[in-house]
Amino acid sequence: MLRVRCLRGGSRGAEAAHYIGSRLGRVFTGWVQRSFQSTRAATASQNSCAADDNKAASPVPKDCLVCSYNEWDPLEEVIVGRAENACVPPFSVEVKANTYEKYWGFYQKFGGQSFPKDHLKKAMAEIEEMCNILKREGVIVKRPDPIDWSVKYKTPDFESTGMYAAMPRDILLVVGNEIIEAPMAWRARFFEYRAYRRIIKEYFNCGAKWTTAPKPTMADELYDQDYPIHSVEDRHKLAAQGKFVTTEFEPCFDAADFIRAGRDIFVQRSQVTNYMGIEWMTRHLAPDYRVHVISFKDPNPMHIDATFNIIGPGLVLSNPDRPCHQIDLFKKAGWTVIRPPVPLIPDDHPLWMSSKWLSMNVLMLDEKRVMVDTNETSIQKMFENLGISTIKVNIRHANSLGGGFHCWTCDIRRRGTLQSYFD
Repeated sequence: MLRVRCLRGGSRGAEAAHYIGSRLGRVFTGWVQRSFQSTRAATASQNSCAADDNKAASPVPKDCLVCSYNEWDPLEEVIVGRAENACVPPFSVEVKANTYEKYWGFYQKFGGQSFPKDHLKKAMAEIEEMCNILKREGVIVKRPDPIDWSVKYKTPDFESTGMYAAMPRDILLVVGNEIIEAPMAWRARFFEYRAYRRIIKEYFNCGAKWTTAPKPTMADELYDQDYPIHSVEDRHKLAAQGKFVTTEFEPCFDAADFIRAGRDIFVQRSQVTNYMGIEWMTRHLAPDYRVHVISFKDPNPMHIDATFNIIGPGLVLSNPDRPCHQIDLFKKAGWTVIRPPVPLIPDDHPLWMSSKWLSMNVLMLDEKRVMVDTNETSIQKMFENLGISTIKVNIRHANSLGGGFHCWTCDIRRRGTLQSYFD
């Protein structure tokens, strides 16, 4: 049986056992090894966490517009991204490591230029319709500012053009009444935060907490310049060895590598999220939240929500092509693990930044309503068999830019309370 407990406070020290040494002076190799074993440590820490729940977590002010603890409470307000002016990122080493070989020529030819105009126009129309449907479902929708992403910029460490503000899930993570601005890991996304600053300032002025994670320099040392990728097999071997294009030179992470289940937040080490970034988040969110590292049989991990998408209390979609190595943690807690059906997106449809598994990248409006692609009839049937109503929207052209419904949104307010689902 799934165990759920309303939180009355957080632990004071158990988070230190989750993963990664708590002293910077420790040997770095041991630090990374311990962090890679975090889930085992996290499981062991749960009892002590529960025993120390007599301290109250910081209450959310009643008039605060920002409050979200999980992925499924009733959705009241959301940010939806923009495809306007979206540009192909330059073909740098971190972009190469995150994209499929068949598209490398596309990046080499069009890096720094607009995505195909006709495709963008269709994507923008799809997202406008998505916003209209969300509003009809009673959700307040906010949009980032349009920006010219083709402008070249230069820092002391690199130069680049921008990309887009299409995927707020990548850059923003809401935990309680706090908006955390992720540092990102692609140079083309260094200034992406600028599109969201107006909205974030509005939320801050209404009582929300606003935290910006340490901004990386994105100097050459952050990337393995000789990252050896020539095939999917190479990527499998490297991922199994815990080798990624990002190094541990400085903290970096994308917010979309984290997924929330109340007090417990799950994260993967990926091509864009390193252990230093995970450690920063762990210390920042302690003691009220516990961060667990989980991993998958994934040759190219980048963003967790098309691999492992938590859709309800005790309910998770787990990609059958990328099984979770720590799935027993969920099964022992009484969770139901669902393998979504094979995506139906055609082979000839361009997916410049993602796989077909965007079909499972769904947005829960509450426990009984889900936004899903009109074309994905198989997963619609799966949800209906679970007693979840499907709200169908066609975003095929928007998918090409690298995201599904979950990626294209960042939930700002969900009506619910902080609970624990693993005690």
